Amino acid sequence: MELTPETVAFLRDTVRSLKGSVRRLFMARTVRELGPGGQQRAERELGWNRGTLRLGAHELRTGLTCLDNFTARGRKRAEVHLPQLLEDLREFVDGQSQTDPQFKSNRLYTRLSAAEVRRQLITQKGCRDAELPAESTLAQKLNALGYHPTRVRKCQPQKK
Repeated sequence: MELTPETVAFLRDTVRSLKGSVRRLFMARTVRELGPGGQQRAERELGWNRGTLRLGAHELRTGLTCLDNFTARGRKRAEVHLPQLLEDLREFVDGQSQTDPQFKSNRLYTRLSAAEVRRQLITQKGCRDAELPAESTLAQKLNALGYHPTRVRKCQPQKK
């Protein structure tokens, strides 16, 4: 099979438009049509990854589709790095939280800010500053646990 510049552009555009196993199968079929040395030629002239070509050839040969592991990508949650984090947050905030005084909602309000909770984790639990998540992450964890930081309303004179 001859690879003219038009053919190369067509193959590259087609591969860009496909995703996942369909893309790998297309690449494997193209390499098979190139004949002996097709993987090396496709890598050199088309810029395709050799590992992807091998996986596509395996899928084409066996008929089995390999699953993409999308869940392994990205950053891990803070609880994975610090398994005790949620329990420690509950321990600090439970004593400082109160329910809605008018009982209009089930929310728990706390006087502690995320920055103060972070400081207490460092001083009382002995956590290092570098291993703790940022204040914004701690605020999100507090909200997920049902605690909402708010200012405590002091006694105010009644309106006339």
